Amino acid sequence: MNMGFSHLEFLVEEPSMEAFLGAFLHRWVPAGRTFGIHWFQGKSDLLDKLEDRLRSYATCLPEDWRLVVLVDRDEDSCVELKERLEEQAARAGLVTKSRSDGALWHVVNRVVVEELEAWYFGDWEAVRMVYPRVPRTIPQRRGMRDPDAVQGGTWEAFERILQRHGYFQGGLRKLEAARVLGAALDPSRNRSGSFQAFWRVLQEALSP
Repeated sequence: MNMGFSHLEFLVEEPSMEAFLGAFLHRWVPAGRTFGIHWFQGKSDLLDKLEDRLRSYATCLPEDWRLVVLVDRDEDSCVELKERLEEQAARAGLVTKSRSDGALWHVVNRVVVEELEAWYFGDWEAVRMVYPRVPRTIPQRRGMRDPDAVQGGTWEAFERILQRHGYFQGGLRKLEAARVLGAALDPSRNRSGSFQAFWRVLQEALSP
């Protein structure tokens, strides 16, 4: 059985995910519970330092704390990347959700497919609330129907669409977009499978 957390620690690869989570989690984490978000200098930095960071947590992790590791898939194999994360946690002496067999777990690893911007494509209504000039028909267009398989690179496609409709002419400001969309995304609408995998874990951790 898993119990609800009093504190949740997120390990992420870059500031834009930190900005997104900061805005998003403030809407969903109930009063009396806390969270922390720690970002690394990119994906390689996170993967290189993760095991040592987990070993440090393992020495003093309270029973009602949970760790969530979020890594972009990019061009990697999702299965191989997930297995690498699982093995690092095991070597650090921490139980992952995937290997807990229903018992208490300490760490959950989630692969963002393929990047944070896929979660934006998953709730296009939220994008239109923030950037109202973009067409509502984007999710029905060829190559855009699956938020986790947007063609041409997820953040690049997101930037192109916004620029085409008058936003971010000097280039996508990722931190700005992350903050406003983290405050707008609705989990019940989001069509991204990787977002829903993340949301299910958060709901379980939020349970009493």
